[in-house]
Formats: sequence, structure tokens, C-alpha cells
Amino acid sequence: MSVLVGADTRLVVQGITGHEGTFHTLRDRAYGTNVVAGVTPGKAGQDVEGIPVYDTVADAVRQQGANTAMIFVPPRFAAEAILEAGDAGVPLAVCITEGIPAKDMAHVHSYLMGRSTTLVGPNCPGVITPGVANVGIIPGEICMPGRVGLVSRSGTLVYQIVHELTQRGLGQSTCIGMGGDPVHGVGFIESLELFQQDPDTDLVVMTGEIGGDDEERAAAYISEHVTKPVVGYIAGFEAPPGKRMGHAGAIVTGSKGTAAAKAEALEAVGVRVARTPTQVAELVVEALG
Repeated sequence: MSVLVGADTRLVVQGITGHEGTFHTLRDRAYGTNVVAGVTPGKAGQDVEGIPVYDTVADAVRQQGANTAMIFVPPRFAAEAILEAGDAGVPLAVCITEGIPAKDMAHVHSYLMGRSTTLVGPNCPGVITPGVANVGIIPGEICMPGRVGLVSRSGTLVYQIVHELTQRGLGQSTCIGMGGDPVHGVGFIESLELFQQDPDTDLVVMTGEIGGDDEERAAAYISEHVTKPVVGYIAGFEAPPGKRMGHAGAIVTGSKGTAAAKAEALEAVGVRVARTPTQVAELVVEALG
């Protein structure tokens, strides 16, 4: 079993005819993902190496049974692309695009509330269920199937920590790159809930970073709802206060949102928090016995 993406994924790629869209679509298909369609307005009837292109997501859903959308649309149009996926009733939309204005994402967040579409991203590397399906830009070659779930605000830390786990023979059930923008879709709490319910996930790794309060809220959720072991890592212990570091959401004001404060909140509910990515894998080995 997996969460979010798996053998039943039927992927439509919005922005498939752009350079990045084409490259990662074909890479995901080569990994084993069932890519059934692409969407670029005005290019219906074309194809990308055998993948049919449609004008709208609704056409891809109707003609090919697409149930997952991956979005490689420029920032100016990306919010509308997410809304289009929602209007078409796609159960899962994964938005890779970075640089979408927070105001646009606030509208998207409000629009999707109460609808059937789950959003991952934006500004994220996507979701991979190793050996089964890859929806995004996570390098499949560093992953291996297993029973450790991973959710991360940082895309590059997905890659590094997955590599550390794989090097120690610790395979992953599903890896979720949730993205680091201040307004986003699936977060730590939603991911923890999915992994808690997944019988094929034995342990969860959550990777946070400075800024915001996502990790503190996750700690409160873990204390009430998560019975599986959780190992954490917070990037930014050495970050200077008052300066934005990396993602738009990674900014600290005073003592709020610091790595130390987040680690303290997690450790208070029994989560062991690593101080380096390498130590994450060491703590996972210890937790699994």
C-alpha cells in the first residue's frame, strides 16, 4: 500500500509541452508512472512521445480517466491551473511550480476547501512511492521500497535524507515533498494522518525548517493522534534571526519559528530530533530496533 500516489495513479501533466514539463513527464513515465495525458491550451491533438495532449484537464479526465494532475505551468498561470484541476474533479493535484504569489495561493486554498481535490505544493518536488509511481522531480534512483514514510518542507532535504535512508537499507513507503511556501496544500498534519493509517508504514520521518508554526502544530497532533514512531529534523539551527533563508516561509522573528523552538516542541511529545541529516538515518535504525 502507499499514500497519495501508487499503482492506480493515472497522471495528466499540465504544461507538458514546456521544457521542464516534457523532461520530467518522460522521466516519471520511465520510472513506471502511468502518464495518460498532457494539457497545453491550444495544442490539443498533438502528443509528447505518444502521450496525447488536450486543451483542458476536463478533457483529459473524460478521455483518459486521469485522476492525478502534475502542474508545470509558469507562476503567472499556475494558480489557475490548480483551480482547473479542482474544477475537473481530479482527486490529487501536485504543483511543482515555484514563485506563485501568496495572494494567488490564498485564493486557491479557499477555493479548494470542501472540494474533493487534495493539493500538494506548490514549490515542491512532488510525491514518490518508490518502485511504483513518481509524480514530481524526486530522483527515483535514490529511493528504494520499504516501510519508512517521509514528509518534508524542503525539497533538497527530501533527496539528502532519502539517500541517507537508502544507504542504510531503510526503504520508503512514500515520500512527500510538501513545499515550503507559506500558503500550501498538504502539510505535516495531513501527511502524518495518512502515514498513521497506512499499514505499510512503520515509522515517519518529518523534516522541517525555520519559520512558521507547522512543526509546532504537528507536535500537538502527534501527541494526540500518532502512535507510530516519528523521527524529526529541523533545518536552520545556525540561521541568523530576522533573515529569510531559502523558502518564502523560512523567516524567523524573535524566538518564534526558530529551529530550537521547533525541536523543543517535537521532543516534548517524544519525537527524537536529529541535528544532522545523517543522524536522521541513525535515529531511524535505533527506533526500528
